[in-house]
Amino acid sequence: MSSSPAYSKPPQEGIYQHYMRVAEVAPRPLIIYNVPGRTSSNVHPETVLRLAEATDRFAAVKEASGVLDQAAQILKHRPDHLAVLCGDDPLATAMIAVGAHGGISVIANALPAQFSRMVRAALNNDIAEARQLNFDLLDVHPLLYVEGNPIGIKAACALLGLCDNYLRVPLVPLSAANEDKLREVLAHVPELVP
Repeated sequence: MSSSPAYSKPPQEGIYQHYMRVAEVAPRPLIIYNVPGRTSSNVHPETVLRLAEATDRFAAVKEASGVLDQAAQILKHRPDHLAVLCGDDPLATAMIAVGAHGGISVIANALPAQFSRMVRAALNNDIAEARQLNFDLLDVHPLLYVEGNPIGIKAACALLGLCDNYLRVPLVPLSAANEDKLREVLAHVPELVP
């Protein structure tokens, strides 16, 4: 998985050239990671599709722009070899409903059973079940990002006894106030087994 170049905010042609060079040297098929919130550059649907049409070295796109229409444009025009994966957990059910193949998730690190049940329900067109499972997780999502990622998910995993809450500077543990809020919302997730 490779994100678009950060900081320099390249134009779409620069993003295209970057990924084509990565594809030339990568030992394995690639996942284009579109995460504008971290890179400050959005990989437009036209660029994703151009890359996928240029070579089958691009196996998937992890679409984390948060724009459902953008994902739908890729899904509508994608070649068969390109999977579309949701990279914005609260939108996973909606993206799958318009054709996405699954997701690469943050929340699944702490709540894998709940997230995978939601994804399976959506993939099986059980919209009522997928919707309810999405609602069950909805209040957790904001607290995973309130002080940055991976600070929130690390705190959630620690609260559930999955790991210690150790981070390296410049990351620091979630504040006590937000940890209390996270503990409270986790307690309301149905069938949660800490």
